[in-house]
Amino acid sequence: MELSAFNYGANAVSYIKNEKKYGMICAWAMQADFDKILMLLGAQSVTGKNIKKGDIIGVSALSENQQDVVDALGSSHSDDTNKFANIRYTTKDSALLIDDASNCMVVEVLDVLHLPGIEEDNLIYGLVRSYTSSDSKKYTF
Repeated sequence: MELSAFNYGANAVSYIKNEKKYGMICAWAMQADFDKILMLLGAQSVTGKNIKKGDIIGVSALSENQQDVVDALGSSHSDDTNKFANIRYTTKDSALLIDDASNCMVVEVLDVLHLPGIEEDNLIYGLVRSYTSSDSKKYTF
């Protein structure tokens, strides 16, 4: 039996850096304080590797009807294809926010941590600078 202690959602992590759009799907995200979040981004992720302390990124908790966004952002790497070709989004600073998501957050990256046991992966600690919410039901795995 596999541990499933929480409902995991599909969160789009997306931003523009050096005139390039990056995006991925992150299931391992959580609120760490009233205005702070944590996200674990795998070592294989081009999007995750390019996030640095001080960056402004978009984090969108997707709605249950956004499987197309999950497929587009989760099926390839950002350096291989234009993942945003068929996705509707809004740009705020360097953050890309997915239209019609349950929650959209503009996040300042406070730190990128590498902890024992997950040294290769990136644990992103971020401050939520602003957010919008809708009544749509969240996407869950």
